[in-house]
Amino acid sequence: MFVDQATIRIKAGNGGDGAVSFHREKYVAAGGPDGGDGGTGGNVVFVVDDGMSSLIDFRYKRKFVAENGENGRGKRCSGKSAPDLVIKVPRGTLIREKETGRIMADMSDDEPHILAHGGRGGKGNQHFATSTRQIPRFAKPGFPGEAFEISMELKLLADVGLVGFPNVGKSTLISVVSAAKPKIANYHFTTLTPVLGVVRVDAERSFVMADIPGLIEGASEGVGLGHEFLRHVERCRLILHVLDVSGVEGRDPIEDFEKINRELANFSEALACCPQIIAANKSDMATEEQITRLREYIEGKGLPFFTISAATTAGTAELMDAVCEKLAELPPVKVYEAQPVSQEDWIRKVSNRQEFEVEVEDGVYYVYAVWLEPIMRTVNMEDYSSLQYFQRVLRSSGIIDKLEEMGIEEGDTVNIFGFEFDFIR
Repeated sequence: MFVDQATIRIKAGNGGDGAVSFHREKYVAAGGPDGGDGGTGGNVVFVVDDGMSSLIDFRYKRKFVAENGENGRGKRCSGKSAPDLVIKVPRGTLIREKETGRIMADMSDDEPHILAHGGRGGKGNQHFATSTRQIPRFAKPGFPGEAFEISMELKLLADVGLVGFPNVGKSTLISVVSAAKPKIANYHFTTLTPVLGVVRVDAERSFVMADIPGLIEGASEGVGLGHEFLRHVERCRLILHVLDVSGVEGRDPIEDFEKINRELANFSEALACCPQIIAANKSDMATEEQITRLREYIEGKGLPFFTISAATTAGTAELMDAVCEKLAELPPVKVYEAQPVSQEDWIRKVSNRQEFEVEVEDGVYYVYAVWLEPIMRTVNMEDYSSLQYFQRVLRSSGIIDKLEEMGIEEGDTVNIFGFEFDFIR
């Protein structure tokens, strides 16, 4: 099954928590804090695999989570950093952030792309000793790893895209000029998936051609099969438009030409401007009048015109040579640049990290903040310095200000993830 679109969730690993530990050794009194730092969480890395030709693997598995970093240990031992989670995708996969639509990576080269960075490890209590706080009984939790819902879209990397109505001979043409072996039969929509073939003109010149499944009128609006594959033409440097000059199926090649170009323009302005070469196929079955009529019309639009017969290979060598010469004048295959996070999205994500809600029920103030949970794991609520650190977190995040704004009085109860304490100004 050919699948060229998929949506998945990726989550980098969280950093390990810092350790709360004190040095204990025979004959060493008051060894002091020696809690190690947590390890870094694993990144989510995307790499190209040329052995893959579709995104079908992501239809059944939609969630990918990297490992968390190990927690720190005593004796100043840092936790082990987690390995990266490597995800393989076909070459030409365009990856976007689902929520904002920004391009995160274009998997067109051989470089690995880190799309979700693992969280840094938290600091152990060895870092919080001071002259006035010599026995810190708290450490910092690891930072959470980045998480995204992403959409992947496969846009084939091909120099030339074959377009045209069904049954005009595109599959036959690519089969005779390359080693590609598409299904060929005398009925519409024989080709159900794009087919790539390498055309070698001579020892030093070659290019990649893609046979795009047949388009029909209304394809850009979702009619037929072509709308599913128009995206694969977007990267092409040149369009080879195949027409049935013989009209054996009762269609007018000039009308076909106009309809297909209309669909390309409706789908993308870039496709409307893409250079074209016109191949009048099935010329062995056409009359001279039919060929002359079509030639005058196409050349009147300033487009190169070639008569061929893919079935007998007549004219195909000259056509491929002309295609190769035209490609030499054109820029390379389009590669999309990754887009940075906008300022608005960055502000929103930063604010989300310290989002919280406060509700009052039966005189108890309940604080809901997901980011507070790992902090509470590393705080010793029975230690004064730890409580001071926890209070600074509540103050700097705005939680205490919110409680005061809601009218909390001294002695009222505050509940955070089941831990209750009396509010003191």
